Amino acid sequence: MSKRDNQNNYLTGNQTHFPEGFTMQQRAILHQPNSFGTILKQWRDHRNISQLDLALSSQVSQRHISFLESGRAKPSQEMVLQLAKVLEIPLRHQNLMLSAAGFAPIHAETDLSAPEMKPVCKAIAFILQQQEPYPALVIDRYWNLLKTNQGAERLLNTFLDPNKLQDLFCIDGKINLMRVVFDPQGLRPFIANWEEVASHLLQRTYREANSSIESEQSALLFEELMSYPIASNLWKNLSHSAQHTLLLTMHLKKNNLNWQFFSTIATLGTPYDITLQEIRIECIFPANEETERDWRK
Repeated sequence: MSKRDNQNNYLTGNQTHFPEGFTMQQRAILHQPNSFGTILKQWRDHRNISQLDLALSSQVSQRHISFLESGRAKPSQEMVLQLAKVLEIPLRHQNLMLSAAGFAPIHAETDLSAPEMKPVCKAIAFILQQQEPYPALVIDRYWNLLKTNQGAERLLNTFLDPNKLQDLFCIDGKINLMRVVFDPQGLRPFIANWEEVASHLLQRTYREANSSIESEQSALLFEELMSYPIASNLWKNLSHSAQHTLLLTMHLKKNNLNWQFFSTIATLGTPYDITLQEIRIECIFPANEETERDWRK
């Protein structure tokens, strides 16, 4: 990314850094006896698949699955990858399984600025441009902002001073969108239906924190969100009543502005790189004619 691009896309901070290696919790798992069997059973339980079903889908015997989980048998690299495919294990955790089985990780985690990422970055830039004049942004699996289009900058600048956004919410070169929504100095005062939006985001963050084994950073993010005022009460009193609208919208109000938006989220297809698998592209659209009319003005 050029210096000029970096200045124009200030919302993403100075530089995008992707985490490398395993977390401390993952490293501790690898030091446990029969760590592969432990991880395999965790994922099988997490996917709610029996040993028999896993064996049939993997074209091995149930006895072999049992021996792998107990440590009586050691898997080949091909078996690790086959089981990971059947269990739909993310690439980051496939590397953990390979290491636990005594093999070197095979899935790379490449920075977006790397030369080989150029075609992907070009495609992402095309999507962001095509979304104009409506907002679009690129985030990682922890809701850190990686890229934006002009529409997204315009939306955030309408409610938050750019310098304030950088000073308060830019940590390690990244702006975390969950913090921006939940912090009283962020978007929270301008979200008319904040409790409804916050309840949805808390549930979503909780699912993400528990959707994959060893999602330590997602769990820490959920704990941080729960520390904000009222968030813990919202979590205790979540409403599961039937909704009578098509989509949850974010209702933003400031002075004479009265906007409502909904969003779509896209991912890259068939990724073989951890970074690409974890990228999300969120496109934001007006939810009613009033918002669309005001936005196009």
